[in-house]
Amino acid sequence: MKILIAAAGSYGDIAPYTGLAARLRAAGHVVALAADPSYDSLLRSADLCPIPLPADPRSAGGAAVGRASAGGSAAGRGGGDVSGSGNRALMRAAAGFVRTLGTSLARAVAEADPEMLLLSTTTAPLGRQLSEALGIPALGVALQPAHPTGDFPPPVSGARSLGKRGNHLAGRAAQRVVDRLYADAVRALRTELGLPHTSATAIRRARAATVMPVLHGFSTALVPCPADWPAELKVVGNWWPFVPSGARLPDRLADFLASGPPPVLIGFGSMGAGHGERLGRTAVRALRRAGVRGVLQAGWAGLSADDEPPGDDMLTIGNVPHALLLPHLAAVVHHAGAGTTAAALRAGLPSVPVPVTADQPFWAARLVAAGAGTAPLPFAALAANGAEERLAAAVGRAVRDASLRARAEAAARHMETEDGAGAVLAAVEETPLVGGV
Repeated sequence: MKILIAAAGSYGDIAPYTGLAARLRAAGHVVALAADPSYDSLLRSADLCPIPLPADPRSAGGAAVGRASAGGSAAGRGGGDVSGSGNRALMRAAAGFVRTLGTSLARAVAEADPEMLLLSTTTAPLGRQLSEALGIPALGVALQPAHPTGDFPPPVSGARSLGKRGNHLAGRAAQRVVDRLYADAVRALRTELGLPHTSATAIRRARAATVMPVLHGFSTALVPCPADWPAELKVVGNWWPFVPSGARLPDRLADFLASGPPPVLIGFGSMGAGHGERLGRTAVRALRRAGVRGVLQAGWAGLSADDEPPGDDMLTIGNVPHALLLPHLAAVVHHAGAGTTAAALRAGLPSVPVPVTADQPFWAARLVAAGAGTAPLPFAALAANGAEERLAAAVGRAVRDASLRARAEAAARHMETEDGAGAVLAAVEETPLVGGV
């Protein structure tokens, strides 16, 4: 079967689909992955031919859409009414991003000529229109639990429960935000595809009447499947980024890991751009105060240990697969993105979550609830007085508290029982190759 996976967002929003694509391909399917061209090297390293889906995650519009798709306002946590004057420019940028995404997705589908679509949270509202117009079946493959539930509020709303009724109402409100954000792009795409005009309200009602099957690529060790979700929505376990057979750690990193006790990794992924010098200084001083060796992963922030007095206890690295690096560590300090959170648990490592925005406070709280993470240290606190002391204390606890390690290892054992990619493969092969959604 010819399958097109379409995804948009930061590295963590794309990389898991490379592993999913590899699993589908190993079963004999022909798989293409449509993503922003900035990820071409990532896709090629997974032996995938990139399909261009221009969607720059660093743009203001791309960031806003990512926040809204995770279940919140385009303005971010605490952003207030997205229709207010303070957020109009951001909404315009987000709407422009989505309009471009719709046009690009139509081109990607035309180029790939697939028999089935697998749609991420960000691409699903647009992909459904293509599925309807072309009669191509579609499955949702989501990395966040964005559907309303009474079990928890929308992920981007943070960790505080509003009660079952409040959580569900907040989830529905979040869906309306997404509908409004995508309305113009959906209307334009339907016109381009020759579909009849329909309102956002009508689309919402149709979606409620016929729920597109959505498989969620995270572990029930963190988020059990809500009991009030429709049967079409399932939590199946993580899809892990593809790692080529024979891949190995860079020699310099391997030598560093072998030269002393397991170090602590500090990395903030796609967060913290423009703050690398300050963050690197705080990180190195905190690690040394805690009495541990450290590995700083540059990420978008450009995190580096080079601005502090040199020593053989710190190393700066670039992009290295978590699956290769994390088993050699003592703990991880990270931004609590869904992918890094899962990777730390998979390795049985305690975490120090430093959430920045979007759904990160949600995943940080899930780590704490699982007993595998210290209390979240908000990213803004790293710029406040006493940041080094607070980070050092958290690192010290993560490394020395045996209960955190035990809970993380228990979660890792649970995750070993899940086969997220296998569940998607089964769903793909059970889906009739007729009609759209």
